[in-house]
Amino acid sequence: MSETQNSTQLQRKLSARHLNMIAIGGSIGTGLFLASGATIASAGPGGALLAYALIGVMIYFLMTSLGELATHNPTSGAFFTYGTKYVEGGFGFALGWNYWYNWAITVAFELVAVQFIMKFWFPDIPGFYWSALFLTIVFAINALTVKGFGESEFFFSLIKVLAIVAFIIIGIFMIAKIMLTPDVATFANWTKGEAPFVGGLPALIGVAMIAGFSFQGTEMVGVAAGESKDPQKTIPVAIKQIFWRILLFYIVCIFIIGTLIAYDDPRLLQAAASEDIALSPFTLLYEQAGFAFAASVMNAVILTAILSAGNSGMYSSTRMLFDMARKGSAPKIFGKLDARGVPMNALYATTAIAALCFLTTFIGEQEVFNWLLNMSGMCGFIVWLGIAISHYRFRKGYLAQGYKLEDLAYRAKFFPFAPWFAFVLCAIVVLGQNYEAVLKGDWLGVLSTYIGIFLFLAIWIGYKWKHKTRLISYQDMDVQPVKIDRE
Repeated sequence: MSETQNSTQLQRKLSARHLNMIAIGGSIGTGLFLASGATIASAGPGGALLAYALIGVMIYFLMTSLGELATHNPTSGAFFTYGTKYVEGGFGFALGWNYWYNWAITVAFELVAVQFIMKFWFPDIPGFYWSALFLTIVFAINALTVKGFGESEFFFSLIKVLAIVAFIIIGIFMIAKIMLTPDVATFANWTKGEAPFVGGLPALIGVAMIAGFSFQGTEMVGVAAGESKDPQKTIPVAIKQIFWRILLFYIVCIFIIGTLIAYDDPRLLQAAASEDIALSPFTLLYEQAGFAFAASVMNAVILTAILSAGNSGMYSSTRMLFDMARKGSAPKIFGKLDARGVPMNALYATTAIAALCFLTTFIGEQEVFNWLLNMSGMCGFIVWLGIAISHYRFRKGYLAQGYKLEDLAYRAKFFPFAPWFAFVLCAIVVLGQNYEAVLKGDWLGVLSTYIGIFLFLAIWIGYKWKHKTRLISYQDMDVQPVKIDRE
């Protein structure tokens, strides 16, 4: 099969520079800037660091798995295509729809978060108007050519990266007593009270889900492969750099926050149940370092992060719906491109789901925020489970048909341990997210937590029942590489 650049195909305009920043931008958002403090308040500095480290290792393994799949078969359908070709038709179908509404809902979630952030500057203006403004901006960016999207995401991600680098430098100076800091032992917060591990295993599992939500978006490299200029070269480069981004942007940040702010600090405890930007651990440390303007600066940075997350989420979900339509798993109307190579009909459909943010006009902001967060977090872990399963079966089928590993454009390391580790850890976090609600019979809590699983299973079982699909045997898999015609 050959993918060409013409009026019926997506345009391969994303360079290595764009892919690298899409991977960075996808993994840096409100989860790191806002939720990181709450994780330390819940599980202590050691528990939070361990949770982020475990999820970070899992993400690295998953991205190497995705790298092998995406270089062998670069397509914007990514998880839908891999699940269909290497596992089972119904599994791929459900995985594709799960990914589409996952990111469409995430866009809505980010647009609700905009309402909280803008209250910092304009407390009297209804949040509805801010969501409408940012939805218009995100739609306009995605209505541009793919190169326009790539350039905007490069800019947004650059701002986030610079903010984190500045935070790390200031944090290290504070730990080293070079900058203004409390007159206490450097690592006192790691031995205070129940520290470093607080709340035991339940707290660790709960924090792992928050950490997982923070990491969601790294898999966008797989979707962007469908519009990459040279996926066999650019994707491995982006994948290899993910480990260092995880180490620098998450592990180091969590270590700095846990070292300089006590887990039982009232401000972090308040942050666990608040969207107040002044309670962001980044803001707290900037103020502790003597920067009075920290809250305003971080507000602007987080606003950029939200716009970036909404922008990339709109892109990924639109491309997934387009690819599914082209392969007959979604209405054909969503598989059309305009003259510039943009799937506008798929963009309109995704925007309609993103408009769920306007439910805050009728329902409380916090209620809508929590529901969208729960759905997005769970759907993201389902995608990761799908990647692990698809890669495991692809590699088995590839070898079973007599192909050699040396012929792969990119070969994932640590197979089969890596996909198995990712699968088991994902399953533990997903099933243990709110097990207490199951034990207590809190069925509303169960529904709000696990609704993503229920939807996925309903779609999968419904498709399987209608089309009588079966697990694809290793010998019958289509493991032929997809050839790319370049300009």
